[in-house]
Amino acid sequence: MIQKISLLLLVLLQTTVWAQKKVLDHEDYKIWGTVQDEVIAPDGSHVLYSIERGEKDNFLKIQDGKGRFVLEYDRAEKGHFTYDSKYAVFSINAWQDSIIAMKKRKVKKKDLPKDSLGVFNLENESLVKIGNIKSYQIPEKWSGYLAYQLEEIKKGKDKKAEKDTTKTTENKKNKTKKVSKDNGYHLVLRNLGNSNQDTLKFVKDYIFAKNGKYLAYTSTGETKEAKAGAFVLNLETSVTTTLHQGKKAEYFNLNFSESGKNLGFIVDTDTTKVQLRPNELYLWQEGRSSAEKLMDNTTTPNDYVVSKYGEVHFSKDESKLFFGLAKPPIEKDTSLLDEEIVNVEVWTYNEPKLYTVQELQLKNDTVQSFVTAIHLNTKQVVPLANATYMNAELGDEGNAKYALVNTSIPYELPSQWTARRNYDYKVINTTTGEAQLELKKVPQMQLSPKAKYGYGYNRVDSTWFAYNLTSGRYKALTKNKGFYNEENDYPNFPWAYGMAGWTKNDKAIVIYDRYDLWAFDPDSGTTEKLTDGRPTKTVYRYQNLDDEKKHLDSNEKWILSTFNEVTKDAGYAEFNPKNNTIKQLLKGPYRYANLQKAKRSDALLYSKESFGTFPDIRLTNLGFNKDIKLSDANPQQSEYNWGSIELVKWTSLDGKELSGMLVKPGNFDPNKKYPLLVNFYERSSNGIHRHRYPKPERSTINYSFYTSRGYVIFNPDVEYRIGYPGESAYNCVIPGVTSLIEKGFIDKANIGVQGHSWGGYQIAYLVTKTDIFKAAESGAPVPNMISAYGGIRWWTGLSRQFQYEHTQSRIGGTPWEYPARYIENSPIFNIDKINTPLLIMHNDADGHVPWYQGIEFFVSLRRLGKPSWFLNYNGEPHWPLKHRNRTDFSIRMAQFFDHYLKGEPKPLWMERGVPPMEKGIKQGYELLDGTGTN
Repeated sequence: MIQKISLLLLVLLQTTVWAQKKVLDHEDYKIWGTVQDEVIAPDGSHVLYSIERGEKDNFLKIQDGKGRFVLEYDRAEKGHFTYDSKYAVFSINAWQDSIIAMKKRKVKKKDLPKDSLGVFNLENESLVKIGNIKSYQIPEKWSGYLAYQLEEIKKGKDKKAEKDTTKTTENKKNKTKKVSKDNGYHLVLRNLGNSNQDTLKFVKDYIFAKNGKYLAYTSTGETKEAKAGAFVLNLETSVTTTLHQGKKAEYFNLNFSESGKNLGFIVDTDTTKVQLRPNELYLWQEGRSSAEKLMDNTTTPNDYVVSKYGEVHFSKDESKLFFGLAKPPIEKDTSLLDEEIVNVEVWTYNEPKLYTVQELQLKNDTVQSFVTAIHLNTKQVVPLANATYMNAELGDEGNAKYALVNTSIPYELPSQWTARRNYDYKVINTTTGEAQLELKKVPQMQLSPKAKYGYGYNRVDSTWFAYNLTSGRYKALTKNKGFYNEENDYPNFPWAYGMAGWTKNDKAIVIYDRYDLWAFDPDSGTTEKLTDGRPTKTVYRYQNLDDEKKHLDSNEKWILSTFNEVTKDAGYAEFNPKNNTIKQLLKGPYRYANLQKAKRSDALLYSKESFGTFPDIRLTNLGFNKDIKLSDANPQQSEYNWGSIELVKWTSLDGKELSGMLVKPGNFDPNKKYPLLVNFYERSSNGIHRHRYPKPERSTINYSFYTSRGYVIFNPDVEYRIGYPGESAYNCVIPGVTSLIEKGFIDKANIGVQGHSWGGYQIAYLVTKTDIFKAAESGAPVPNMISAYGGIRWWTGLSRQFQYEHTQSRIGGTPWEYPARYIENSPIFNIDKINTPLLIMHNDADGHVPWYQGIEFFVSLRRLGKPSWFLNYNGEPHWPLKHRNRTDFSIRMAQFFDHYLKGEPKPLWMERGVPPMEKGIKQGYELLDGTGTN
C-alpha cells in the first residue's frame, strides 16, 4: 500500500513539474543563442567564441583550459588569437536595437556607430579598446604586431583629427585630403609588446607576410598632389622600402611569398578612362631598393593582356610567381546614345551554355584570367591555362613539375540534361609549358598532393581511377568493387562515397566505401582494407585536424569519426595506420561535430548534441580522456516543455522496412490523443540526434516549438522507385502514419503535413490521393512536372531538364519519352480530388523552383473553391531569409495548423487575407471568435 502511495506521489510530482514548464512561443526565439566562431589558441591554453542571441547581438567569451572565464564582453564577435597565444583580438559592435532606433530617426549610414576593436592580454588579463575600426589584421605564423584601419571620423566629433594632413610650404596647391574609399584610410601599426604605434596614412590595401616579419601596403599619398605608392616595411629593422610610385597609380593583388622575401602586385598607372587598362606586373625581392617590372601589355604572349583580377601568388618553394593573363576586353562604342543601342538576346540551340547561364556568368567571364607562371631565377614566362583550357590546378602548392588544365566547354550542352559533365585535360610541364599528356572526354580529375597522379571518380562505370602523369598509364582502382552509393535511387549513375586523402609522397590513395577506409596503390591497384565497419554497419571517416598538412601521415595516429547506421550512435575513434588497429575514444546517442585542434598542442574542441542537448563546445585532447564543457548557450531550456525523439520502424506498401523519427512532447502521456504533424523530405533518420533549437525557420516546422505546444511530429524516410516519385512517397509515408495511429496516441482526425521544395511537391501529390491529412502546408511545390521541365533555375540559369531526367524528380526521361509518368506524377491533373485545406508559400525571387509553379497550384485550387492560402515574400528566394519574414512565416503556419488541428480560432488573415493597401502595415494575426470577428 505504501509503495502504491509513493508511486502515486511520484507521478503527481512529475505531472506538477511538467505542468510548471513553459510552452514555447514566437517571442522566445529572441532568447535562444547559438555558438559562433569558436577558436582555440595555438598552444591550447584558451578558447574564444561568441554566443549570438536571437540572431541579433553577440556576446564574446574567453575561457582558459580549465573552463574559467577570463573575459566576457557584450556585443563582441569574430575573435582571433595571436600566434604566440598571448593576445586575443576581436570586433565590438553597437547594440542592434540602438542601430535600429537610430535608423528610425533617419540617422545617415555614415553617422551610425562604427565597430571597435578589443585587444585582450591573456597573460595579465587586461583589455584595450580601440574605437572607429574599419578592418584589422594579425600575422598568421608569427606575433607581436597588430594592424588596423580607422574609419572616417565623424564631422564635428574631432576636428583636429579630421584635419590630420601634411602641408608643405613648397606647394600651396597641396590641399588636405579626407579618408575615404577612394583615398584610403589611416592604418595604425601597433606593437603589442610595448603598445607603441605608427600611423600610415591613406592606405588602400595592406597585408602581413605569413612567416617573415614584413608588412606591405599601398597608399594614395598624404596630399592630393602626392604620388600613390606601394611599400614594404621590415618590422625587424623598421626600414620602409618604396617599391613603386606613380601619379594616381592603382595597385591590385598585393601578395607575399610565404617567407615574405618576395612580393608581387599589379599596377595601373593610366589616369584616363581607356577601356584596355595598361596593367603591369611587378616583383619585389628582399634586398632590392624597388620593385622590378616583369611584364606589361607590350610583352605578354600574343592576344593576351595582364589581368588585375588574376591572383598573384608564389609557389611554396618561392621559385615561381603565378599571375593572370586575360583576353583583351570587347571595347564598347561610347559614342552611341541609349536610343541607338539594340538590346536583343539571341539564343541558339547548339551553344554550349544556355543564354541564361551565360548572362549570370557574364561578370565572371568579364574578369576571367588564365594562370601563368614566371620562373624567378630566369624570368621565363610559362602560360599554363589559356582561353581554351581555362582552368588550372597547381600541384604540390605550386612546386610541382606539372599543372593540370582543363575545359568542359565541348560537353556543356548535354550536361544540361544528363547532370553529368566531362572534361578535356592537358598535363602541362611548368618549366617548358609543353603538354606532357592530353586526355579527352574524361570525368572530373584532380592532382595528387605531390602531382604524381591525376585521379578522380567515373560515375558511368562507378570506378575510382588514377593516371600516372609521368608514364600516362591509366589504372582503374575500384572497378566492380562496390565503391559507390549503395542506396542510389536516382535515374543516374551513382556517386562515390568520397576519399580520405593521399599518404606521404603519393604512395597510396585512401578511398571510402559505404563503411570503411581502403588504401590503393595508384600504379598497381593493390588494395589494403584499413577498417572493418561493414559487419556492424559502422561508418568510419577520417578527420583532418591540420589544414596545412596535405597528406595522411602514416607515422601518426588518425582520428576517425564513427556512425552506426542501426543505432544512429556516433563518436570518434583512434586509428593506428602502422597496424590498422582501432580504439574507440568516444561514443553515444549524440551527433558529434566541430572538431578543431590547436595548432601547437594536442588540445581539441568539439561539440555533441541531441534533440535535448544543445551543441555547446567542449574541450578535450587527442585521447578524449578529459571533457570540459565550455559554453552554456541556453540554460533556459530546462524551464520549457521540450520533448524527446525516438526511432520508429514500419513496412512500406512495397514491403520494405523503413525508419523514421518520432518526436513526442516532454509531458507525453500514451493514454492521450495528440495532433500529429508529418514533415519529411527524403531520408532524414540519420539526423535523429541533431538538435533543433527554437528559431523562425525558413522552410520547415520547428520541432522543439511544436512539441512544446503539444504536437507529435513524424519524419518518415522515403525510398523511391524510378519513374514514380509521387507514388513512392505515398507508399512510404501513409503506412508510416497509419502505423502510428495504431499505437493509440495519435488523434487520427487531426493530422497535418508540411514540407518544402521537393517535400512541398510530395505533399501536393499526397493530398490528391488521400484525405488522411486535415491540413497541409506545401512550400515551393511543383504541381506540374510538364511545365516545370521547361523551366529555368534562375539562380544558376540552368535548364530544369536534368532534374526530371536524371536527378531528384526521378522521372528518368523526357516528357515525350514518358508522357504518362509526367502526368501521373503531376498533382495538377488530379487537383479536383484535393479535400485538404492548403497553405502554400512560394516567393517571387525563387531561384530553384519557378514561382509560377506555386501560382499554378493556388489558382487551380481557387478555381475549384478549395480552401487555400498563398504566401509570397516579395524579393525573397527559395525560402524567406530575412528574420522578420521567417518570423512571419512561422507565425502564420502555426496559426494555420493550430486552427485546423487544435480547433483554435481562425486568424484574421485566413478569413480575409491581407489586402495590398494593408501590406506591411497590418498583418492580420488577430484571432477571430466563433462569429468571425476579433
